[in-house]
Amino acid sequence: MSTAESSYKKKDVEHYVHPYTNLSLHLEKGPMILSHGKGIYVYDDKGKEYIEGLAGLWCTSLGFGEEELVEAATAQMRKLPFYHTFAHKATNPSIDLAAKLKEIAPVPVSKVFFANSGSEANDSVIKLVWYYNNALGRPKKKKIISRMKAYHGVTIAAASLTGLPHTHQDFDLPIPNILHTDCPHYYRFARDGESEEEFASRLAGNLEKMIVDEGPETIAAFIAEPVMGAGGVIVPPATYFEKIQDVLKRYDVLMLADEVICGFGRTGNMFGCETFGIKPDTITVAKALSSAYLPISAVLLSQDIFDAMVRESEKLGTFGHGFTYSGHPVPAAVACRTIELMAERDILGHVRRIAPHFQRRLKDFGDHPLVGEVRGVGLMGALELVADKATKRPFDSAHKVGAYCVSRAEEHGLIVRAMGDSVAFCPPLIITESQIDDMFDIFSRALGETEAWVRSNSLRKS
Repeated sequence: MSTAESSYKKKDVEHYVHPYTNLSLHLEKGPMILSHGKGIYVYDDKGKEYIEGLAGLWCTSLGFGEEELVEAATAQMRKLPFYHTFAHKATNPSIDLAAKLKEIAPVPVSKVFFANSGSEANDSVIKLVWYYNNALGRPKKKKIISRMKAYHGVTIAAASLTGLPHTHQDFDLPIPNILHTDCPHYYRFARDGESEEEFASRLAGNLEKMIVDEGPETIAAFIAEPVMGAGGVIVPPATYFEKIQDVLKRYDVLMLADEVICGFGRTGNMFGCETFGIKPDTITVAKALSSAYLPISAVLLSQDIFDAMVRESEKLGTFGHGFTYSGHPVPAAVACRTIELMAERDILGHVRRIAPHFQRRLKDFGDHPLVGEVRGVGLMGALELVADKATKRPFDSAHKVGAYCVSRAEEHGLIVRAMGDSVAFCPPLIITESQIDDMFDIFSRALGETEAWVRSNSLRKS
């Protein structure tokens, strides 16, 4: 290790709190420092090359080092590096971006509200749903139903929507008025002999029972990712969203779509809502909106919700919500150029052409002794590692088999992510077929080493 490398690792450990990191282990281990990237590759401070198999955090859709996006940011910074959008102020990039998002939205959209992250966007949605129902004279209709294993962010309200234990434990979450219904993971939660359609019907029935038991007059909205990302790339079972939406309509409950991961081509359509037939009242987007080059997110609002916001704003004298950086002109300019590049380069067409190869290579791992389930859609997928394929018995979580597998992949030049013992893949949308092969060839080697490690340590024992 060079002196410079040692210095930065030491500086990191002394000064930096890392999100989603075992802080105690980090004090011993220190960081992996990335220095630059190009296309689907990133490089550490020793010059080692890695395929970025998760597009950063599900987000760098157009890859690294895209000069068009760098130029869009640079040009806007020279022209107007910042201005707020409070009190009737505006900038051209934010206006252009709002118009572009309305144009490409999968359902009719009235207006667009900007924030800076998926967490902020989903946090804003909660406030706007409450604001909406107050405007309609329904002060009790405030509860929002999320799902177990959902991921909607980590601000106080968004983390409450998230259905993963580590976002709640010892943070005193969830807050009141947030409920969680079933996770739609067929492999894990279907009953013996139950078809996907039957499983979907049972989950819709459970949702309806929750609404009735709580009182429909208290239930404001249901929020869902088209594909559950951080929960393990969980693809909904057949007919799931059709049946869920039938229940929501019956009880006048809003459908909120979290497209933070699925939006902008990931599932083979511009939005995951199109892939799974979802007709939402609001849509939240972030991540690939700017190909992650700069932080920006948005909430896309229906006419009914906006009309209620106008009435409430008129009554109160102002719409009392927003952020200093809402509609920041530089991220907005980058996001506009990202959407333009997707059209100019036919990124959707490219995804549709190569996704079958991605999914075939992924499914090839289904016969591996460690792999219980393979799941995915478009250019995202996951493998669930199990101790016993026949019974679906998982490994003891203390063994951290998924984390070991990911560490072996990293050693061989591939960055992917373990969520428990599910290993996720979500490469930049610009990946080629040969690069897909490279990615899965590296992972095959890592999986083989993981199997040997499991065997040598007798980790399959119950």
